Amino acid sequence: MKDQERQPTGPVRLSLVRSLWYRSRREARDDAEAGRSITMPVSVGAPPLQQVLRRLAMGLLVLALTTLIVYADHEGYNDNSDGSVDLLDSAYYATVTLSTTGYGDITPVSDTARLVNILVITPLRVLFLIILVGTTLEVLTERTRQQVRIHRWRMRTRDHVVVVGYGTKGRHAVETLVAQGIAKERIVVVDTQRKATEAAGDDGLVAVTGDATRSEVLRRAETQHASRVIVAPQRDDTAALVTLTARQLNRRATIVVAAREDENVPLLRQSGANTVVTSSSSAGRLLGVSMVSPTVAKTLENLMTLGSGLTLFERPVAEGEEGQSPRSSADLVVAVVRGRQLLDYADPRLTQLQQGDRVITVRRAVPAPEQV
Repeated sequence: MKDQERQPTGPVRLSLVRSLWYRSRREARDDAEAGRSITMPVSVGAPPLQQVLRRLAMGLLVLALTTLIVYADHEGYNDNSDGSVDLLDSAYYATVTLSTTGYGDITPVSDTARLVNILVITPLRVLFLIILVGTTLEVLTERTRQQVRIHRWRMRTRDHVVVVGYGTKGRHAVETLVAQGIAKERIVVVDTQRKATEAAGDDGLVAVTGDATRSEVLRRAETQHASRVIVAPQRDDTAALVTLTARQLNRRATIVVAAREDENVPLLRQSGANTVVTSSSSAGRLLGVSMVSPTVAKTLENLMTLGSGLTLFERPVAEGEEGQSPRSSADLVVAVVRGRQLLDYADPRLTQLQQGDRVITVRRAVPAPEQV
């Protein structure tokens, strides 16, 4: 998987430079639409007062450096008032030069001083002006910066997870994925509500605003290059349409769908879903178990609650476990995935663990890290 995540940076950089230099009408339309619909995580910058003080400090540093450069070669300058240039005159010359005022009362007369003005003082003057108008430049380049971020993300996003619907089910699905070690950079949220996509952006996720039943919206989420798709809308008919569209775009992705009613499970499977989870029937079974045996219901709740109690975990067989019975494992093994078969702990074929098996164990849950 790590090898798949490593994408070549050469084609990405060439495409990025090309997009800044030339774009066709279709590419410009796609970039404009992407800028409106794709929400990128916002990095927390420094407060405005700190930014102003930082730029002021940088400007004073450039001014001081220019003063020292002029004073180091003060004999190459001429002051019309007294003919000599001291430290104060050097600071005065640096100030009027960097601010492009240029009164002309102090001028470089030697070849060395003029060469230093060409090669050193002039670049420092440009740098000083950039620092002074940095806020204006930042505002002017914000749109280009956003387009660059979106373009770079679209070129690099491969084998990621697309989550359709950022309601209660989608949000908990993302939390579980992150707890299982999937980076937030590899999760993309699609939702029709702007508030939901903004909430996903605040959580550090890339989000696309739009109707996921439309193929162009799923293409903006790079669904055609995704490895997994989670479909968790509010309605089963919407889930079926999204599943059909996602399966049409991507034949190899694993699609997991949340359904409300059991009668819609066959339809969702025919639409292309690999796994269908029925929320209403699962809740009903949990209610029934809670009535008969509250302790069993509490154990099930611990297994399904992220970061507390017990949790189910899938891992490959360790080297020391090969050829051993599942009961001899340090963890509590409840099932083994062998090839495409799922063998529970009571299966008579499960006498010993083999190389290539994946074991499903019950272990103590590790608390999820707090979000910054």
